[in-house]
Amino acid sequence: MKNHTLISGKTVCFTGHRRLPADPAPLREKLRQVLRQKAEEGVTCFRAGGALGFDTLAAQCVLELKEELPHLRLVLMLPCRDQARFWSAGAVREYERIRAAADEVEVLAETYTPGCMHRRDRALVEGSDLCICYLTHASGGTAYTVNEAKKRGVAVLNLAEEPTYETVPLFSEEENE
Repeated sequence: MKNHTLISGKTVCFTGHRRLPADPAPLREKLRQVLRQKAEEGVTCFRAGGALGFDTLAAQCVLELKEELPHLRLVLMLPCRDQARFWSAGAVREYERIRAAADEVEVLAETYTPGCMHRRDRALVEGSDLCICYLTHASGGTAYTVNEAKKRGVAVLNLAEEPTYETVPLFSEEENE
C-alpha cells in the first residue's frame, strides 16, 4: 500500500451500502453539505473504494466540490483491477469516468481474491481522520469497515442516522487554527 502521509490536511474515507434509498436526492444533499463543512475544517483528501452505491455517490460529490475547491483530492482505493467486471454498461461508464477524474487510483490486487474487499476496507480506514458512512444494517462490508474505523479510533459519521452532521464536529476549534 502507498504511504498517504505526504498528503497535507485531514483525510476522510467513505463506506456505504450498494443499495441507496429509492430517492437518493436527500442523501446526496446531506453528503454535499457534510463534504463542504469538512473541507472548511481542513479536510483535503477523500478516499472512496470505487464500489456501486454510496461509494459512487460519495466520489461524484467530491468531484463536484473539486470544481469549486480544486485543492481537494479524490483517492480511489480499489480492491482489485477487475472490480467492475460484472457491472452494467452504464455503471462501468460512470466508474471509468470517476477513475479518470480521481487524483490517485490505488489498486490493491490484480484480480479478485477472497479477502480483497476487506483488505480495501482496512486500507480506506488506515490513516483516515473520519469515516463517513451510510450504514443501515449491522452486517456486510459497510459494517465491517465501520467496525474497523471504531477499532482504530477513527471518528464515524453515519448519514443514515440522526442527529444530522451539524451536531457532529470532527475537529476541535484549536485544531483548525
